[in-house]
Amino acid sequence: MSDSGVGEEIGAQGARARALAVLRVRSRAAAVALLPAAAAVVLLVGGATGRLTGGSWDAARGAVTGVAVAVLLCAAAVAAVIARARPALSPTVEIAERSAPDLYRLVRDLADRLNVPAPSSIALTPDCDSWLEDRTHPAHARADAPRTPAAASAAPVLVIGSPFLWWMRVAELRAVLAPVVAGTGPAAHPDIAAARRFVRGLDAAVALAGRRDLGLIRRAALGLVGRIARLMLRACAEHAALMERGVASAASERAQGVDYGLRIVAQEQVGLAYAGWDRLLTRVALPAWRMGRWPSRLDVGVVSALTELSRRDRLAEGFTSRLGERPACDLLEEPGAVDEAASLLAARLFHGGPAVSGPDWSPVDWQQYPEEVVDRKWRTEAARLHRVLDDMGVRRSARPGDPAGEPAGGAVPGPTLDRVMAHLAGQGEEAGDRLAAGISAEVAREEAETPPPASATPGSNTPQPTAAGAPTSAPAPLDTTGDALALRGTDPLPLFPLMPPRTGRELLADHVTAMVCCAAVDTAGAAPGLDWLDGPALLMDGKRRTDLAGGVLSLVEDGDGEPLRMWLASTGVRPEKPVRLV
Repeated sequence: MSDSGVGEEIGAQGARARALAVLRVRSRAAAVALLPAAAAVVLLVGGATGRLTGGSWDAARGAVTGVAVAVLLCAAAVAAVIARARPALSPTVEIAERSAPDLYRLVRDLADRLNVPAPSSIALTPDCDSWLEDRTHPAHARADAPRTPAAASAAPVLVIGSPFLWWMRVAELRAVLAPVVAGTGPAAHPDIAAARRFVRGLDAAVALAGRRDLGLIRRAALGLVGRIARLMLRACAEHAALMERGVASAASERAQGVDYGLRIVAQEQVGLAYAGWDRLLTRVALPAWRMGRWPSRLDVGVVSALTELSRRDRLAEGFTSRLGERPACDLLEEPGAVDEAASLLAARLFHGGPAVSGPDWSPVDWQQYPEEVVDRKWRTEAARLHRVLDDMGVRRSARPGDPAGEPAGGAVPGPTLDRVMAHLAGQGEEAGDRLAAGISAEVAREEAETPPPASATPGSNTPQPTAAGAPTSAPAPLDTTGDALALRGTDPLPLFPLMPPRTGRELLADHVTAMVCCAAVDTAGAAPGLDWLDGPALLMDGKRRTDLAGGVLSLVEDGDGEPLRMWLASTGVRPEKPVRLV
C-alpha cells in the first residue's frame, strides 16, 4: 500500500472511531433515560413475586415508577424534537443538471477517478469556499421534487464557491474540487453518517429551543429540551470535531493522485480569488446595496478586480496569462443567469436585501454603475450634508461679491462646498463633532424609515435561527431562469454583515468627500468612475484622482481647510458654485 493509501486508512479509521464515540454519547443518554425504568421493573417484579413487599417497598415502588414514567416521557419528547428539528441549510443557488451538464460530467468523472460516490447535485454559494452538505433530512426536500428512495438521495450536495467558476480555469477547478468530492466516500460510511445526523439534530434542537417567537408554554417545554440537547452537544463536540478532521484527512489523502501538482497552483488562485472577492464586496457592491441597487454580475466583476490586482501586484504578474485558458464558467449553459442569481444571493447574505427585485431594490449593470450608483451616491450624501446644516441653523453661503455673507435680494443660492468648508474650517473639533452627530442621526432615521426587506417568496415558511447562525427555513425556490436554478435559504437578514457600522467621523468624511466630488463634476468637468478594487472613483481628464483623501481628513479631523483649498485650486474646482443635488 502506498504512503497516501496508508494515510487515508489512518484518517478513515480515526474518523470512524470518533463517530463511534459520538454515538456512544447517544447510547449513554438512552441508558440514563432507561435506568429509572429498569429500577421500576425490578421493584414491580419483586412485588409480584412476593419478595419485595411491605409499606416501605410499596412506597418506593410507586415513587420509582412515577419517576420512570416522567423520565421516559421526557426522553421521548427530547428524541422526537431532535429527530424532527430541521438542521441548518446553507443558502445556495441550486444548479440543475440540464443547466450545467459539463460541470456535472466533470464532477462525476472526478468521483470515478477517486472511486467514491458522486454528489447527488451541485449548488453554488456566493463565497470563496466549497464543501459537501447533507440534505437528506425530510425538511430539506423540495415540495415539487419527485420522491426518491432514501438510498438514492443519500449522497451529499456539492456546494461550490461561484467566484471560483469565473476566475479559475477548468483544470484548476477540478484540482480544487478533488479533495472535496473525495469526502463523499467517508460520508457514505454508516457510523459517520449516523454521527453527523445526531450532531445536526442536536444543533437544530438547541436552535429551536432558542426561538423568540414561541408561546410561553412551548418556550418552557422546549427550554428543558434545549438544555438536555445542549448538554449532549457539549459531550460530543470534541469527538465530532476530531471526526470531521479525520474525514478531511482521509479525503485529502485519497485525492493525492488526482492533479496534485496542479492543486498547488490552484490553491494560490483560491487565495487570490478570496482577496479580490472581499475587495469587490466591501468597496464596490456595498455602496450599491446601501442605496437599493445590487450589481447583477458580481462574478464577472471579480474577474476584473483580480485582473486589476494582478496588474498592480508584482507578485501576481504571471496570473494574467491564465486568462487565455478555458474558464470554468464555460461549464455552465447560461453563465449570465447563474451570475445574476448568485449576485442576488450575495446581496441577501451580506447586506440583507429582498429575495426579488422591486422599485427600491433593482439590479444595475457595470456599465451603468458610475452614473446610477457613484454619482447618485455622491449627490445623495451631499444633499444629506446640507440638510443637516440647515437643521443646525448654518446659513448658506453668499454669491461672490455679496457683503457680509448675506445673499443679494433675499435669494438663497444653491448648496455650495464653501458653506461646508466655512463651517468646519477654523472651528476645530466641536463643529466636526456636532455635524458628525447630526449626519449619524439622519442616517439612522432614514434606515429606520426604510421598510423591512420582503420575505423570500410567497408561501415560504418563517425562517428559524440556528446555533450555527444559518437559516433552517423551508426551501423557497426563486425562479431566475425558468426551473433550472433555485435559491435555497430564505432568511432576509444579513447572515454575514460585511462591515461594522460606520462611526460619525467616518460618515462625515464620506459626506464631505461626496460634496467635493459633486463640485468637481459640476464645475471642473470631472466624471464618476469605478475602480474594481476601491469602488467609487473620481475621474479627471480620464484618470482617477487618489489624492483627495488627505485634504478632506485635514478639514474633518483638524479643522484645517488649507490643504483642501490648495487641491481645489490645482484641479480647477469652484467651491463657491452651487452643485446639483438629488
